Amino acid sequence: MVVQISRKQLQPFLMEPKAVGIKDPYYLILGEEQTISVISSGKNGSEYNKTIGFFNKLQGAVTLTCLYGQGVVIIQRNDELGEAKEFKVSTISPGKQVEIPSGWGHSIINIGKKFLMVINNSIPQKLQSQEPLVQKRGLAYYIVEKKGEVGFEGNSNYRVRPQITTAV
Repeated sequence: MVVQISRKQLQPFLMEPKAVGIKDPYYLILGEEQTISVISSGKNGSEYNKTIGFFNKLQGAVTLTCLYGQGVVIIQRNDELGEAKEFKVSTISPGKQVEIPSGWGHSIINIGKKFLMVINNSIPQKLQSQEPLVQKRGLAYYIVEKKGEVGFEGNSNYRVRPQITTAV
């Protein structure tokens, strides 16, 4: 089944919800045990297009594998009060995998000029949660364009934003 994620659905998770942005940010192709995300290129204001994101509720890790395009995966672990405790970033390109540990949140960001296609070993609607992201309007940092380069902008809905580290 193919599910279209509209701008209206993504808007509450954007740094600048009222900025001009992408009409159809991304699509999900849902299989029985896996999901393919197809993320359009472009920006929503200064923020690169992204998925809403989820927190992994599985007992094991969610594995993301890039099939096409260029992007960034951001992952975050929260404390018991919902504040960001750890924040990691990993670039992805075809063939590269990123694991999202149980209990961690993630979002996939397209920083390329073409669409980004990523497959994962879970079904978001059943095995993952968006609730922590709804309250804070996304993860602790937004991925933005700054002077033609990829940069980070802190999400002011978090009291504390941890240091950004590289995911392995």
